[in-house]
Amino acid sequence: MEFDPQLIDQKATYKLLTGAVIPRPIGWISTVSEEGIPNLAPFSFFNAVGEDPPHVMFSTVRPNNSNKDTLNNVLATGQFVVNMVVESVVEQMNTTSQSVPSDVNEFLLAGLTPIPSVKVKAPRVKESPVNMECELVHHYTLEDNKHGGATIIIGRVVMFHVDESVLLDDFKINMETYKPVARLAGSNYAKLGEIFSIKRS
Repeated sequence: MEFDPQLIDQKATYKLLTGAVIPRPIGWISTVSEEGIPNLAPFSFFNAVGEDPPHVMFSTVRPNNSNKDTLNNVLATGQFVVNMVVESVVEQMNTTSQSVPSDVNEFLLAGLTPIPSVKVKAPRVKESPVNMECELVHHYTLEDNKHGGATIIIGRVVMFHVDESVLLDDFKINMETYKPVARLAGSNYAKLGEIFSIKRS
């Protein structure tokens, strides 16, 4: 079967893309508005970009040509925090995916604990074992869109916070205690399944 994305509707394209590109890590992005209102929302179009220097990226859709609060806050302040999603906070993460007014504090909505960052103004999620403070370096809105498209955000990691419970020697992350959650399609998520190793030849 072959599908030209210009000939099928947006929903079909979304289903093909998010159903095929799995599993996807979830970037739980915390920001703060210019008025000082915290915001927290999950994004599964998210990943690491490189380590020299360390950068991450996420993208946020722009429904009906309008920015989400996360995008407005990042563009206004130039800062954000990535809080990694693990099994113990998946319900709270889901709560923060709701569309709510800009003056609603998702930390309070989901019963989460905001704690201060070191180098950026946006708060971190205490309940997440890994937080990355980031400064905006680049943003790009997808061209030739029909409904608002999406804006890609690339941020430089300026501070890592890692809970001792998930940290091994030599800066390695303990997958057994970390227990990350990944996004699949629709309402589906995944835990780490069978792990196998292949040495590079």
